[in-house]
Amino acid sequence: MQFHRRALGLCFALLSLFFVANVQARESMLVDPAAVAIPAGMTDEQVVKDIKRALTGRGWVITAEQPGQIDAELNLREHWAKIKVVFDGKTVQYSYVDSRNLDFKVKRGQRYIHRNYLGWMSYVQKDTSTNLQLTAGQL
Repeated sequence: MQFHRRALGLCFALLSLFFVANVQARESMLVDPAAVAIPAGMTDEQVVKDIKRALTGRGWVITAEQPGQIDAELNLREHWAKIKVVFDGKTVQYSYVDSRNLDFKVKRGQRYIHRNYLGWMSYVQKDTSTNLQLTAGQL
């Protein structure tokens, strides 16, 4: 009887460790993507069009727009993320604003989020770079 309790306790401990490790494996440091260079000679209208094409092509919805800035949101299953896109004629910079169900947290001054968010941002960043280069005739 005592052996079964120990075995059951050991199984529970191992399952708990597996669960905690699995949850932590989905969590990554939140680092905003590197700025995307805007090729020389592009107009603001071209840049805005290419940014929007990258965002909407990946399912993001434009929620606000003003000179030099676009706000967008992504609703994917039960996940929601909001970002800010700032551009100044030289670079395009994507920044995290808010999220739900993406395990965002701050630990010891460092931001963490579900690793899928980082993948989504990487795709948008790469698409933006490709769009800008195509429009500028560099590809």
